Amino acid sequence: MSDAKTPSEYMAQLEDDWRRDKLQSIRAIIQKQAPQLSESINYKMLGYALDENYVFHLNAQTAYVSLYVGNASKIDPSGELLQGLSVGKGCVRFSKSTDITKTRIDEFIALAFEMWGAGEDIDC
Repeated sequence: MSDAKTPSEYMAQLEDDWRRDKLQSIRAIIQKQAPQLSESINYKMLGYALDENYVFHLNAQTAYVSLYVGNASKIDPSGELLQGLSVGKGCVRFSKSTDITKTRIDEFIALAFEMWGAGEDIDC
C-alpha cells in the first residue's frame, strides 16, 4: 500500500518495472475514455472521480495491476469485453504477460463510465 498523497507521488514511488508500464497504459485509457474524471489518491491508490464520487481505482500489486470497477459482470454480462483477462467480482487484473493493446479494456472502461454517468448500478 502506498503512502503517497498525490498521483505524482504515487507514480514516483512505483518501481520501474512492468507494473509501472501496465498501470501507465490503463491510466491513459481512463484519462482518454473519461476525461471528466479527476485523478486523486483514494484508499491509498489512484482514484478517478467526479465530484468525489469514485468510478475507478487503479493499483499496482506484487503480481498484477488491478483496475477496480464495481461489479464487472453488471458492466459486461457476456464477458466479451473482458475475454482473456483475470476478472474478480470487483476488479480486473493485469499480469506481466497481459498485452493491453490486445484487449478490449478501453471499450469496457468507456462503457462503465457511460453506465455510471447514466445512473446505472455498477456497484458490487
